[in-house]
Amino acid sequence: MPQEKNYELSHDDVQKVMATVDIPACPVFLTDAMQEAQRDEPDLKRLADIITSDAGMSAAALKLANSPLYGASTRISSVRKAVERLGTKNIACVVVAVALRTSMTGLPAAWLEQFWKRTTLMAVVSSLIARRQYGISPDASYTYALFHDAAIPLMMKRFPNYGEVLEKCRHENLLLVEAENNFFPCTHPIIGSLLVRNWGLPAILGQAIRFHHEADAYDVSDKTLPGGALSLIAVTQVAEHLLAELLDDCDLEVGANLFARALDHLGISESDLDDLRNRVADAVAESAN
Repeated sequence: MPQEKNYELSHDDVQKVMATVDIPACPVFLTDAMQEAQRDEPDLKRLADIITSDAGMSAAALKLANSPLYGASTRISSVRKAVERLGTKNIACVVVAVALRTSMTGLPAAWLEQFWKRTTLMAVVSSLIARRQYGISPDASYTYALFHDAAIPLMMKRFPNYGEVLEKCRHENLLLVEAENNFFPCTHPIIGSLLVRNWGLPAILGQAIRFHHEADAYDVSDKTLPGGALSLIAVTQVAEHLLAELLDDCDLEVGANLFARALDHLGISESDLDDLRNRVADAVAESAN
């Protein structure tokens, strides 16, 4: 039996990557909000106060709480009511999303806006797909989808020709991670996994980010890549491929092979896939309103 590839990063590897790309520090408000949300009995008033202290968090919490995802006919305008409606796990997703977005600076506003719009939509679709799977957390899927490509803006900021490489991938139908391996000293999955680790988020997210472009991710041992992390990868790969298909965009991230492996891993049949396409189309239409 062939020996499994060693995916562990050595201390020197980590130091080299950290010296190559500037990984932003975890914002204080994220630490405060996550600590409160993860208590056995969170103080919802204190959590609401933390969220109210940041305009971006407040707006994001209210937008999500008033969205069709929560099936509420009555619109609310109070952050406290948004916290009560969403629950602490979903509020944690909101806080992470805002923290991640505000940490990315120094890039053209229009590019960042488009990047986060697509990333947020992918997180919604990933959560939607996870809800239809047994044993996969929609909240974890949402957070993972937000972070899985979070290092792309960091790469864009660090390497002046990164935008050109992105365009090359679009025009030549290349997978982004293959181009990164050819042109840069590190890849966005590695940077992203270190970002998650530095921010103190669950290890399963970092494991999934680290492996989400590995061609043999579905074949490695559970010891190397736990099943829970692999399921997060699969859900988001399905979401990403379907979004690219629906928006008539280039699939720079997944490709036909990993898409097929993701469907197989999740046990999604052709009829299930047709239903998912319809649901994704509805989510895209809703996001445009």
